Amino acid sequence: MPRQLGELEDTVMTRVWQWNRPVTVREVLEDLQQERSIAYTTVMTVMDNLHQKGWVRREVDGRAYRYTAVSTRAAYSAALMNEAWSQSDNPAAALVAFFGMMSAEQREALRDAMRVVAPTVPEPAGSPPEDGDAADEAPQESGR
Repeated sequence: MPRQLGELEDTVMTRVWQWNRPVTVREVLEDLQQERSIAYTTVMTVMDNLHQKGWVRREVDGRAYRYTAVSTRAAYSAALMNEAWSQSDNPAAALVAFFGMMSAEQREALRDAMRVVAPTVPEPAGSPPEDGDAADEAPQESGR
C-alpha cells in the first residue's frame, strides 16, 4: 500500500500527473517557482525520493533525467481510500459515514462507477428508482 504523499511530493506529483509526459526537474522547478521560492536541489531531491518510493520511473536524457508517473492520480486516491477503509474495525459503518459526507455530485459519480464495475448487479428489492429510471412511467394495474 502506498503511503500518503507529503505536501511537496503531492505538489510535484500533481504536475507529473497533469502533464502526463516525461518531465525534467528543471520543468517542475520552473512551474513551482511561479507559486513559491524553491531551490533546484529541493525539487531534485523530491523527485529522486519519488523515484526511490516507486511513484515515478526515470530515464537518462543527456545530463538529466526525465521522470514519468508509474500510475495515475485516480489509482493513488483509490489505494488511499482502500487503505483507510481496511483499517476500520467496522468497515460497513465507515462506508456509511463516508457516503454521508458525500455531495450529491459525488454520490452520482459513485453510482456511475458502480455501473461500470458491476453493470449486471440488480438494484436491491424495494430500492427507490434513480432519477431518469422507470420512475417516470405510470404504474401498471394488475389482475383484471
